[in-house]
Amino acid sequence: MPLMGIPTDELLHELTRARVRPGDEVIVPAYGTPEAAEAVLLAGARPVFVDIDAHTYCIDPAAVAEALTPRTAAIVAIHTFGHPADMGALTDLGQRHGVLVIGYGSAGEPAGEILRRQANAAYLDGKLRGVLTPPVAPGVEHTYQQYVVRVPGNGRPDRDAFARTLRSRGVVCHVPVQTPAHRTARFRRDLWLAETERAADECLALPVDPTMSRRELQRVVSACNALGGLLQSAA
Repeated sequence: MPLMGIPTDELLHELTRARVRPGDEVIVPAYGTPEAAEAVLLAGARPVFVDIDAHTYCIDPAAVAEALTPRTAAIVAIHTFGHPADMGALTDLGQRHGVLVIGYGSAGEPAGEILRRQANAAYLDGKLRGVLTPPVAPGVEHTYQQYVVRVPGNGRPDRDAFARTLRSRGVVCHVPVQTPAHRTARFRRDLWLAETERAADECLALPVDPTMSRRELQRVVSACNALGGLLQSAA
């Protein structure tokens, strides 16, 4: 499952239609794949990377507010891992500053698949110990395109060791964002975005596919809880 449904050509079309021009700035989240920043470059504008909310992994409206300048032409908000961005706060910012707000990542999916993923996520939420399960902001629906937990301990080394051990026990898992966009060679910026860096070091996506059986979910829980307990006692 991709991190976010951002067809670069679609976003480029939106930016062009909004008359984003060379020299303009477009605010994008640093945590994620680089399609949004790539579309901004193709439009001739400059991507401005900002931090994420620690709980939702979506672009942080407070960080956006600090990054706004007279050159800002648009804000791109990604509904990350299936959790909606705070479009209310972002739209308010956009209206007050005359800036376009574009939301991506909430493409329609079959309702049955979403419901099954939500049921699987609820099961994992109630059973997992030793990892931090994904919180959901009040009043929104999380579709769990990915089920992303945080692994406690010493950041990336412990998270990576945790993932390797899970895989050795037959649990398919992956790091959802290995390198934030602002640290890639194409978009490198001299920035320290605390929540983005922390998420890149701690996050791990566990399986939550709608086709998973209860036995498969139990296997995930058993493997994670055994390791999570060890990590907690060592912390």
